[in-house]
Amino acid sequence: MTSKIFKQALLICFIMQIGSVFFSSSANAQVNTPVTTSEIGVGIGGANYKGEFSPNYRFLNNQPALTVFYRRDMTNAITLRGGLMGSHRIADDNTFSDEAYEELPYHNYRAAELRLSLLELSAVMEYNFLDYYDMKQRPRLSPYVFVGIAGLLYNSKVTSNLVNKEFKTTLTVAVPVGVGLKYALSKHWNLGLEFGARKLFTDNVDQLSEEEPAHLANPNDKDWYFYNGVSISYTFYRINCPPTYKSKPGLLD
Repeated sequence: MTSKIFKQALLICFIMQIGSVFFSSSANAQVNTPVTTSEIGVGIGGANYKGEFSPNYRFLNNQPALTVFYRRDMTNAITLRGGLMGSHRIADDNTFSDEAYEELPYHNYRAAELRLSLLELSAVMEYNFLDYYDMKQRPRLSPYVFVGIAGLLYNSKVTSNLVNKEFKTTLTVAVPVGVGLKYALSKHWNLGLEFGARKLFTDNVDQLSEEEPAHLANPNDKDWYFYNGVSISYTFYRINCPPTYKSKPGLLD
């Protein structure tokens, strides 16, 4: 319990720190750059899970996921992004197999079904390899990498011949990392592609580690989840006016 409270407190502190950096950097950007940009967007793609039901990432195991986000530029290379992502999936041992279990017949022994819903709130920093907001660039695009912190609220239920777990809601911390590509369709509209992995600090998203781990689960790894998808966003431009010139400075100027 103490560890769980500590992780939640750490998440809150980190998000507050990101917020302070965001607003202070925004103020500096307004003074030092002629234009400040911000974006709002939506995305659709697939969410994937790596755990007891599937110890390896497999693209065909993706389930539908939706995301909304807000992005703001800090410098020519750095942007900050806040986002919300949601997904729901059903994993069944009878149809959800993996080559890693060829010599470990967990699936046949468990015959379990997992119902898992994910809701993620994230704050990430993106590093753009090209100056995406340079209007002279043709075509206007940039690959980028990102890293950040996320709060994950997940709801899971497991049923099997050996275990029956009711829906359990848990809040935990994840670390998102990934790569993406931005492409400008016009001055205001953007198309994005992204793949990201989320590192979790728990092995119990599917609840199988709670019951006889030697027989039902691999106790030596942590769970992961992934998101890959396409997005569309709209850019707002704000011209930063220089400070007003005063021929006679005041006493406090």
